[in-house]
Amino acid sequence: MFSKACQYGIKASVYIASQSEMGNRVSLKEIASGINSPEAFTAKILHQLAKQDILTSLKGPTGGFEIPKGRAEKIKLSTIVSAIDGDSIYMGCALGFDRCDALQPCPMHTKFVAVRESLREMLENTSLHELANGLDIGMSFLKR
Repeated sequence: MFSKACQYGIKASVYIASQSEMGNRVSLKEIASGINSPEAFTAKILHQLAKQDILTSLKGPTGGFEIPKGRAEKIKLSTIVSAIDGDSIYMGCALGFDRCDALQPCPMHTKFVAVRESLREMLENTSLHELANGLDIGMSFLKR
């Protein structure tokens, strides 16, 4: 459903939000290890998220990534998905056709429209804070 970059971006953002809420700034190496992702690929994704002001990047020996206190409650998953994958997740055809709309629908079009709308609603109503909280209390995990 999400690109690999988007999956890593969401995981990294949740990890950073969790650590930031405990007052910790985290390094690229720690993030990659914490979400079991390749360091170089994660660096590109984090740079993209920092450019979009989703997270903060600080350079130097005490640098790393963080999300300012209270900001994780305002950052919705839709913002992260949009920053990495754009809005293609809300427009693609379930069967992969280049053109699929109400005028020339694929067999799954009508049902898939409802799925995409549910997905949009979930992404727009789920905050990083909510996901980080689930991580902090042991209700969810970022790697297996």
